[in-house]
Amino acid sequence: MNGVHRDPWGIPHLRADTVDDLARLQGRVAATDRAWQIETERWRSEGRLAEHLGPDAVAWDRFARRARLDDTARRCFDRLDAPTRRWVTAYVDGVNDGLAEGAAGAPEFAAISRGPGRWQPWSPLGVFLVQHILFGTFPTKLWRAHVAATLGPEAVDLFATEDPGGSGSNAWAVPGDPATGRAPVIAGDPHRMLELPGVYQQVRLACPEFDVVGLAFPGVPGLPHFGHAGEVAWAITNAMADYQDLYREELRREGERLLVRDADGWVPARRHVERIDVRGGEPESVEVIETPRGPVVDHDRRTGEAISLRTPSRVEGNLGFGALLPLLRARTTDDVVEALRVWVEPVNSVLTADRRGRVRRLVAGLVPVRDDRCRREPVPGWDPRYRWRGGYAPLADAPVEGPTVCANDRRPDVADLGTDFAPPHRARRIAGLVADGVEPDVVHMDSRLPATALRGLLDRLDPDGLGGPARALRERLAAWDGRMRAGDADAGAYAAWRAALARRLHDHPRLRPLFGARAHDELFAPWTDPAARIGYALDGVVAGLDRLDGDVAPVAAAALEEVAAGGPPSVWGRRHLLRPVHLGVAPEVEAAVAAMRARVDLSGDTDCVLATSSTPGVSDECWRGPVARYVWDLTDRGASRWIVPFGASGRPGDPHFDDQLPLWADGRLIPVVTDARQLTPTTGDEAP
Repeated sequence: MNGVHRDPWGIPHLRADTVDDLARLQGRVAATDRAWQIETERWRSEGRLAEHLGPDAVAWDRFARRARLDDTARRCFDRLDAPTRRWVTAYVDGVNDGLAEGAAGAPEFAAISRGPGRWQPWSPLGVFLVQHILFGTFPTKLWRAHVAATLGPEAVDLFATEDPGGSGSNAWAVPGDPATGRAPVIAGDPHRMLELPGVYQQVRLACPEFDVVGLAFPGVPGLPHFGHAGEVAWAITNAMADYQDLYREELRREGERLLVRDADGWVPARRHVERIDVRGGEPESVEVIETPRGPVVDHDRRTGEAISLRTPSRVEGNLGFGALLPLLRARTTDDVVEALRVWVEPVNSVLTADRRGRVRRLVAGLVPVRDDRCRREPVPGWDPRYRWRGGYAPLADAPVEGPTVCANDRRPDVADLGTDFAPPHRARRIAGLVADGVEPDVVHMDSRLPATALRGLLDRLDPDGLGGPARALRERLAAWDGRMRAGDADAGAYAAWRAALARRLHDHPRLRPLFGARAHDELFAPWTDPAARIGYALDGVVAGLDRLDGDVAPVAAAALEEVAAGGPPSVWGRRHLLRPVHLGVAPEVEAAVAAMRARVDLSGDTDCVLATSSTPGVSDECWRGPVARYVWDLTDRGASRWIVPFGASGRPGDPHFDDQLPLWADGRLIPVVTDARQLTPTTGDEAP
């Protein structure tokens, strides 16, 4: 039964005689199912996206070249142990074997009149870097610096909220019951940008050494984040640790030499110029600079200083890929912990449980030891106080008893590792539901908003100061149960008021300075755009505006009057439309997205367990949400279940391109198929 088989949802089940043959098969299937997706990720890692897609991609390419993503990937590959290097190379061989076939069925290649290229052995590491380089904390440090410069340091805490790109995820473990013989269950739902095709690929990997089902990154071998190996299962959430530092750098040119200020004076910086080819445009040159701290990724237009980035992966020449094969071979929680001891970044909270009933929670990755100011903002690169001290923080690893929840929150095991964490209400809500015996499928879809400062603002408004329609709207929202259900008119009215409030805050005299000239590259706009940041942190702004001598109540009242005068707002699901992130180059994909938006209504909201995120005051459309849901049953893997937002295939028109979407939107899961009788062989996809 070697080769590729598919279950009724088109999910690939791969079997081979050796680990390397299985990696080759996994690479080939990634290429045939997701050719356009993995090629664009490779182009990103090499800083060659504009070469294929045109001027709109130059900002990314400029960053990728400056950050030295491809060079870092190559360094990390060269330092892999021999078995892992051979395994990754086998995966790349499979990708190269399958790309032509995959590209032939992907309309995007025809739309740009280009074919796929050829992967290098280190390309999977580059793809992984692309997925996570902006997943960390450094873009938020640019925002904090902007707030401090425009509003003053006392305003920074108003915007202290979970990062817009890196959180919203949930994972929880329910212990087993020795009396009944029931083993533990791990469930959860990672939240990221809703990319199309999805960022995760459901897959089963089987060979004589292991048999694991899980969620893979297309373009990366193994199952780094979520897997069920029969005897043991694991899942991750973002630990919200701070492991990326930004340094302010002063540069000086002396002829052809570039010098950078250091603790003992001026020292040479490494420099060269690279050319970015641009489809339909003139090529652009980018100066690539590396200081003793790290690559220069931006320049502060306000101060003229360069900004360098220091990360463990660049410093150590290691991403942690040495953990991936041992993780597949794991049979116990001890094995999972041992495998992840060599993990580097991103830093993850890990829940793992095994059939023997053991449950452990650990933190995996490297967090450098340095001055606390490094966690908050860009610091002077020439000041020795801010150097890394040559070691990494000890990370927690302990068995846990009872139901355990990880939701990007500030827990004792991660509190000392970062600065910005998710508010505690999501973790508390999950813990309460699990304690009440609520099934994981129902927990996933919980859409109740917490009692935040924003909702409490309604109680602070004087009804007598409102017009009749606005007074009625306030009373209606005060009585509402706080559930962001797709078909709920009250949820839609609340969202309309919230959006109007956020827009009015954009013009508030105490916040208006934020909207001055931007100091940083356009690539960082999702993190540094004031309108978006006010929307992300609306609760904190409402709670803290008085500290800036601002009064939010009149703004809230005016927003109520505005919404009340505009007639009945749409129900939440018609405001909260799906907006998947994709490269719009093919009409077939655009048509598929339009159909998706019409056929599903989304419940949930940023602060719900069902964290389908929008940006109040900018758009109520959903661009981030659960990119997978899973329930790993350790008693019987066949009782496990999962779902992704779209489908197994990345090809529009394929029956499995978006066949999971309506189930995902409704909160239903599909079974993890383990019965060989439900699998169908795929012609031509034999194992090597």
